[in-house]
Amino acid sequence: MLSSRLLTSLGAAVVAVGVLAAPMANAEPAPDSVAEVTDHLARQLAGEFAPEAGNLLPATADRAVNLARAPENSALGRAVRAANRAVLSAKGLPPDGTSLLTVRLADPGMVPALRRGVAPLVASSPSDDTVTSVTAYDRAARPVPLDPDTVPTRPVYLVEVDTAKAVAMGMKVVDATLSAHGQAATVRAAAGYWATQVTSIRLNDDKEPWHKGGAEIFAIAAGFGQDGKVKVDTAEMPYLDHDGTTYYPGQLLVHFSAYKYNLADLVLMEEDGGTNYRELALALSQALLTIIDGGAYIPLVNAILNAIPDDWWTDDPDYVDSWYTLSTATSGTFTGAAANGTMTVNPYWVQPL
Repeated sequence: MLSSRLLTSLGAAVVAVGVLAAPMANAEPAPDSVAEVTDHLARQLAGEFAPEAGNLLPATADRAVNLARAPENSALGRAVRAANRAVLSAKGLPPDGTSLLTVRLADPGMVPALRRGVAPLVASSPSDDTVTSVTAYDRAARPVPLDPDTVPTRPVYLVEVDTAKAVAMGMKVVDATLSAHGQAATVRAAAGYWATQVTSIRLNDDKEPWHKGGAEIFAIAAGFGQDGKVKVDTAEMPYLDHDGTTYYPGQLLVHFSAYKYNLADLVLMEEDGGTNYRELALALSQALLTIIDGGAYIPLVNAILNAIPDDWWTDDPDYVDSWYTLSTATSGTFTGAAANGTMTVNPYWVQPL
């Protein structure tokens, strides 16, 4: 995943949005974090549930396996479902039974050793990009420390959150959360409107560690609405998996019909697995309400940054980059404020229906 180390260079407009989910009824007590849930499940898969888990562990690194495939009436199946409920709770997502927990082989280079019969380890994928050690577990459930910067020669399976699915869930309910506070950007397309189209985008190589998969990036646009309140719009960017790669999406990321002024800020964030959307949404929603339209566009920076607890910056979600004051006339290639991303944009007229 992309690193959060660039946060020290924040001179950027950062807006982040989360999910307001209803509390779980009759739910089991959940650990404090997603990391605790996945670490505990990794130890169980390596030890007591190893015989049952054999059919779930993929033989290659080409795909992840959803752990919900474990039989419901088995001890492993019950443990997986309890862990999944805890993850949904820890992430502030609706307790709708969606399965977010997966397991994958960490690296393609581990396949030969696996085929030779080398006993694999099981670990959870840390959400923090700057960990000094990754804890894996052997067949006896004993901890085995691994170097986070060097791919192990011994096969390692990683228990982790399906971040693509988590982002999709979060983005689906974020509009409802903001709408409840009058902060969701509403596109008025009856007469057509101008938007900003991203024709190419590239994020820098941050030497992502072996225990991370592809990035899950989401975009946040923010500006002032006709009522003077800050309005926020979000968009998934599921194609933006890897840094060091140029993508050509043709995606519309800023819809100016939602804004009072001819200006808006754009921010990219990354879901790292442990994001609590509910807590993030509440903190940011309160911050947005304090920003007053003074009759001219102002960058939406300090109030929002100050609303985000410090510990979120050291873990997830990761700040990726941001672009100030995009307008309906903005065209060309621009480097983000944190110098981590380069984006080519052009104005795009959205025809009325």
